[in-house]
Amino acid sequence: MRAGACQPSGIISGDGRHWHSRDAGGRVTFAPIESYAPIGDGRTVALIGRDGRVGWLPLPAVSAAPLFAEILDDETGGELTLSPEAEFTSVRRYVPGTNVLETTFTTADGTVQVTDALVSGVAGRLPWAELARRVDGVTGRVRMRWSVQAGTSLRTGSPWLETTPQGAVVRCGATAFVVTGLDHGPQEPEATPTGPRQTGAFTTDPGSRHLLVLAATHDEPLHVPRPRNVDAGIDRTIASWRYWSEVFSYDGPWAHQVQRSALALKLLVYSPTGAIAAAATTSLPESENGGKNWDYRYAWVRDLAYTVHALERFGLREETHAALSWLLRTIRRHGPDLHVMYTLDGDLVEEPSAYAVRGWQGIGPVVTGNRATHQLQLGVYGDLIAVCRTYADAGNVLDDETGRVLAETANRACDLWRNPDAGMWELPQRQHYTSSKMGCWKALDDAAYLAEQGAIPGSAERWRAERDRIREWIDENCWSEERGAYLAHPGTDDLDASVLLHAFSGFDRSERMSRTIDALTAELGAGPLMYRYSGVHREEKTFVACAFWRAHALACVGRHDEALDLMDDLVTRANDVGIYAEMIDADDGSAWGNTPQALSHLAFLSAALTIRELVPEEKLHDR
Repeated sequence: MRAGACQPSGIISGDGRHWHSRDAGGRVTFAPIESYAPIGDGRTVALIGRDGRVGWLPLPAVSAAPLFAEILDDETGGELTLSPEAEFTSVRRYVPGTNVLETTFTTADGTVQVTDALVSGVAGRLPWAELARRVDGVTGRVRMRWSVQAGTSLRTGSPWLETTPQGAVVRCGATAFVVTGLDHGPQEPEATPTGPRQTGAFTTDPGSRHLLVLAATHDEPLHVPRPRNVDAGIDRTIASWRYWSEVFSYDGPWAHQVQRSALALKLLVYSPTGAIAAAATTSLPESENGGKNWDYRYAWVRDLAYTVHALERFGLREETHAALSWLLRTIRRHGPDLHVMYTLDGDLVEEPSAYAVRGWQGIGPVVTGNRATHQLQLGVYGDLIAVCRTYADAGNVLDDETGRVLAETANRACDLWRNPDAGMWELPQRQHYTSSKMGCWKALDDAAYLAEQGAIPGSAERWRAERDRIREWIDENCWSEERGAYLAHPGTDDLDASVLLHAFSGFDRSERMSRTIDALTAELGAGPLMYRYSGVHREEKTFVACAFWRAHALACVGRHDEALDLMDDLVTRANDVGIYAEMIDADDGSAWGNTPQALSHLAFLSAALTIRELVPEEKLHDR
């Protein structure tokens, strides 16, 4: 069944603490990845389940250890729940134009509406984290229960409860939080083997309003919010998101899905620095086999560049400038060589560390850090210079230091393109990956253009000459007439979907790229979905971005009807609120990998924007 198709939302009745079913060993069975909807405040992201459970909430920032991590740790990950006591069904949506979630629970006795928000302040992000859960009675009388128990931050901390004049404060390491509310029926905290638990219960009536609030700080004093202020803050947060959506500019096919994907990307923008996280989670597996569990809560040069391309095309100036400026400062700080990724604070990423927790569905490992941080990936040279060209072409001016960095980057591409690298997929086998060479071609093509425009210093003549050598090398070594496709690298018959990116880059929109699309579809396609490269279907699910890259490439080579039909199918494969994870199981439509995944949403947005630009208007009017 497709992840975006009609799916059951009913949840088993519980004892006031546990709403998930349990296996023979008594452990919680993990909710599907697609059952979670993200909300955020510009610093962290919470994942809210269809059953009212918060499965993931790192504090104080999205890159921090998660204080609530039930999605990975069913034993010591804590719980943050709110739902009816009796059996129920649920439907949900985002409040239009926002990242505020609205869930309607229906029981035999009545209906309630729960609004979940990470609250923003009067002038932007609050200096503390404030998760607000507002419960409005709609019909009948519904008995609601809630439970809050801090987790162990992947078994790196032990929560304890401190009694203060302002009430119970829970601490774990340097993080502290308080639970308050409005007519939320709190009970006395209780001790459990894994730490203190706070619970409560109340009954709704038509028109009644109740509020549950968690406010948290890290290594600083703890603000205890007034519930009435929080209630008003939810409405202010809705208004703020709607204002942002009004500034967002798009008029074209799949408009609702485009806006939702842009809002999903906005959740991954780390407002303290302007960096953009590749995803909000770590260690959600790419297949049942395990092993491919990565931490994506870092800023990849590639993903940030694609995000800036998309945001600039939507007219979103602030995020574009902040992200690009952060990237350039970070590169200068750690130069001269480009790193594949950086932390959201601009530091270098540490090597992986593993934690003694089960992982989602018991599929490990659970890790922080990322081993790809020191890899050579030649494609990032093209990503960096291309995004600066996009910025300059939008009427902005590059500063002198940025010009010198880009000139040095172009010179490095000239010097290094003949070397093998890890490729876009961060593979351990260094090869002369075709898409990496195409990325170097793009770097030098854009650098020569910027130099000719007077935007950066350097020799446009040298860069054009080296660019042409790269094209000749690719034509001679990477094209296979027998396969009718660009190969993953010379000396193999394997294929790699990342070459599809270079239809959009301008490297090739000819018959060769069209034939490559067909070859990739035949070998890596799974219906409308697509795997990353030859043989990887034995190790992981289909990669969402690759499917949208195919639609994008089809539009670039003039196969407009195929691109439109493919997009119409793919937009139905998000979850019920329009969110894509990293991967989709081609057999049952379930989501796999980290979520929400920036690259998945970026691939959709880029395809939609390009289709709007290239496809005749008469073909778009019904979409």
